[in-house]
Amino acid sequence: MPRFSVIVPAYQVQAYLHECLESVLSQSYPDLELIAVDDCSPDACGAVIDEFAARDPRVRVVHLPHNTGLGRARNAGMERATGDYLVFLDGDDTLTPDALLALADRLKETGEPDVLVYDYARTYWAGEAVRNRVAAELTERGPAPFRLTDRPGLLNLLMVAWNKAYRREFVQRTGLTFPPGYYEDTPWTYPVLMTAESIATLDRVCVHYRQRRAGCILRTTSDRHFDVFDQYDRVFAFLDGRPELERWRPVLFRRMVDHLVTVYTRRDRLPRGSRAAFLRRARAHYRRHRTPGAPVPARARVHHTLVRFGLHRTYRALRLTAAAVRGAARFAGRLLGGLRRAALRGHYRLQRLLPLHADHALFTAHAGRGGDPGALESAVRDLAPRLRTAWVAGPEHHHTLAPGTRRLVPGTAAHWTALARSAYLVTDTDTEPGLVKRRGQTLVRVQRGTPLGHEGLDLQERPAAARDTDFARVLAGVDQWDYVVSADRHSTLTWERVFPGRYTTLEYGRPRTDRFHTATGADVAGLRKSLGIPRGSVAVLYAPARRDYLRTQPRLLDLERVVRRLGPRFVVLARGHHPRQGPLEAASDRVLDVSGHPDLASLCLASDALVTDFSPLMFDYAVLDRPVVLHAGDWEAYEAARGLYFDPRTVPPGAVAGSEDDLIDIFTSGHWCGARSARLRAAFRDRFCPHDDGRAAERVVRRVLLGESDLPPVVPLDERRPAPPASAAPTMSDVPPLASPPPPRQPAGLLTVTDGG
Repeated sequence: MPRFSVIVPAYQVQAYLHECLESVLSQSYPDLELIAVDDCSPDACGAVIDEFAARDPRVRVVHLPHNTGLGRARNAGMERATGDYLVFLDGDDTLTPDALLALADRLKETGEPDVLVYDYARTYWAGEAVRNRVAAELTERGPAPFRLTDRPGLLNLLMVAWNKAYRREFVQRTGLTFPPGYYEDTPWTYPVLMTAESIATLDRVCVHYRQRRAGCILRTTSDRHFDVFDQYDRVFAFLDGRPELERWRPVLFRRMVDHLVTVYTRRDRLPRGSRAAFLRRARAHYRRHRTPGAPVPARARVHHTLVRFGLHRTYRALRLTAAAVRGAARFAGRLLGGLRRAALRGHYRLQRLLPLHADHALFTAHAGRGGDPGALESAVRDLAPRLRTAWVAGPEHHHTLAPGTRRLVPGTAAHWTALARSAYLVTDTDTEPGLVKRRGQTLVRVQRGTPLGHEGLDLQERPAAARDTDFARVLAGVDQWDYVVSADRHSTLTWERVFPGRYTTLEYGRPRTDRFHTATGADVAGLRKSLGIPRGSVAVLYAPARRDYLRTQPRLLDLERVVRRLGPRFVVLARGHHPRQGPLEAASDRVLDVSGHPDLASLCLASDALVTDFSPLMFDYAVLDRPVVLHAGDWEAYEAARGLYFDPRTVPPGAVAGSEDDLIDIFTSGHWCGARSARLRAAFRDRFCPHDDGRAAERVVRRVLLGESDLPPVVPLDERRPAPPASAAPTMSDVPPLASPPPPRQPAGLLTVTDGG
């Protein structure tokens, strides 16, 4: 008897079925049977299912003689299921990696509940993944398992069959089956949740819910959407025979009205001319199932009024009025936007006629605040207090700025005034479009990271990585640079070739790494405490480079498997590349998702080691003189698409792993912090960190802003004392309590995933 029976009905999904079935059979938890139901599909779905059955004995095939619809196809799969738990998956959706392993672990933890509810993310054709907006309802708080009366908020989740696992004995005992017609999930899901004696939740994305551009039932214009009325009649009939469930009638009534309004207002569902008839039936259902005294939330009263009185003409009038108002607002917005842009251009021209402020310096950074510009601004305030500094950053970053620093919002008149009249402009981003550098202005460009992958003009031969880069505009910006801050000889030679210009290169080190020398052991312990790193743990920062040539970023490591193999001593900090990619799908509470953490330097200081591939972060991290391990399974693909100036495997900063198992072995055997790793790191630091002694920002400020030529000498490598790692830092008990509690942890431990920017 398998643990899971995964039931996949298939009808006209031949383009997606292979990926769906593969996502099931490739699960790391193999104790399953896959029941694929060909609902007499006119395309190649049946053939695809047969091919999978021929190669994997876990696949059981059901070919229905005629098309029955999604609900009855699922029933056919349930009749043949033998697993402990039933899992439903539509033929165009997929299971996330390790989803069944996470389900199995949670079922065991919660004592084999009747129903386990888990999360999903909507995936779009452009690669975007958006997690369920009410995922907070799945937070594993309070007792588990529980009944619906303990957590009624579960009814706010999408009422579908494929975000739950059902104990097969429970389904057989209650006699639940799927009805025919559209919206067949409605009379299945509500009864399941209301009658389950035990429910548990799993706060993890286990299903990728594909949002198809065409072909989806819910986006098909048809009279079949009238089936929603019959489905709610079945739900209330279920309640009529069970007085003990009467308490749920008001809740279901409100959900029904919301659902009917959704179907009525979506323009791609009901055929033209059928909306009035739909609203008349909705009015009849409202009166039939209305519960006297049922409270109606204020925000839903308009919808309830619309359905209660069948106000079809009123709705049409309101919709036309709203469309007219929106159109007028868009026109007014475009007009005002054009006038604003013209006014700002005129304002900027006028400001350029006024004298420069010789004591003003303007800073701009890629991530709002921090990085090299942040380190330089801090040095300016220390070494040249007569200079007035200003930061261009969005309002969300203003709270991070130092007291006394002027805050400017991008695109405002104040911003353009500062661009026109500040004597010094410091940035690590492309110059502002429309900027005209005046005589007497000095523009300092700090490059983000040491170049490993191709940059600048070298990307002309790498269209996959260059995307829509305007190289003429890039060179126009280069012509405005006066100084470029470089970290080492390799960087200097590369920048001057790929960004040719008349600027002066300042090979003084990376200002952003100065903090690695000024931080103390107490600072390190405090950062670890704020992140929730247990005392005595080894925190590994995992930082793969972004694959510019791919729309969606690949899953390079099975983080849950890694920490499970490494043992309880290790924790993983995981930092995603882009918020639109959705949350990291980790099943372990020792993999901490720090994708939203604003300070990469803090994560470096808090960690004990770095795992990366082509990320420029390896050069910064080497300044800390802590272990670095290289891991990448797609060296050839990355080099072909992005291009590499050198193969880091030939001059590595530490141990090199060729596979995930090699990486695990490097940590379990101790090679990651062994003598050979230390020798490789020393050679790497000697080559790429010759000036990173904690005074790089000071040298830049003294040379550019103070005009000094006698600069602080570089501290030799063997005399540098960067911040000590956790093993040498004070214990957690030695650190004073934080002024405010740390941000809430998501399930995880410590490897760190970042874009390495």
